[in-house]
Amino acid sequence: MEEQVTRLVDKAWEGFQNTPEDRRYLIAIAGIPGSGKTTLSQIVADRLNARHATLHPELVESVPVAAFVPMDGYHLTRAQLSSMPDPEQAHARRGAEFTFDGPAYLKLIQSLREKPTGPIHAPSFDHAVKDPKENDIAILPGHRIVVFEGNYLTLDREPWREAAGLMDQRWFVEVDFAVARGRLVKRHVAAGIAANEVEAGKRADENDLVNGKQIMEERVSTVDEIVVSREDDDWRVQK
Repeated sequence: MEEQVTRLVDKAWEGFQNTPEDRRYLIAIAGIPGSGKTTLSQIVADRLNARHATLHPELVESVPVAAFVPMDGYHLTRAQLSSMPDPEQAHARRGAEFTFDGPAYLKLIQSLREKPTGPIHAPSFDHAVKDPKENDIAILPGHRIVVFEGNYLTLDREPWREAAGLMDQRWFVEVDFAVARGRLVKRHVAAGIAANEVEAGKRADENDLVNGKQIMEERVSTVDEIVVSREDDDWRVQK
């Protein structure tokens, strides 16, 4: 894992170095549920910040150079799901593409493509109340790199396709579905989403991996990196 993550961080850093000072460097990291995309995204953002702090110790008290923005904040609220034509199905399928606010996500990416002049805010997801928390993530002018992660960031349908086209880098994390299922079962039980492994497995099979099939089959034709996540949590990048 270490060698491959280092290469990805090096690549991102080089791209950032070649980015004009009046624009941001945007990286989208996508993958199916349970692929490990969130872990990779956080590591990349942390490593970029550490490198910037090492090279610019005089700026150690300033804003970190990289911000991390997960897609979870763009979940539709439970109230919005309840207002859909089939509320029961909408709640059962929460996490499917149609249960996200794609236009709002696209609007965020478009705003980040403009010259940085002031704070731009993105929502986070409050797991305690199981709904987004508006304007909880501040992307400041000093955040010159923004690392995004989410299931649908490379989906080949609008508005996700347009947002993907605005990124400087599009990375996709691939994983065997059986490995992803095992991770999801453990995650759902630990988070209290499911009462036991049987219930968690049912949710993974009927929702998460159904979404995963769409994510794989409808991926945009061009991504810059395909990262393979293995059962031992090692990473290998397909060249």
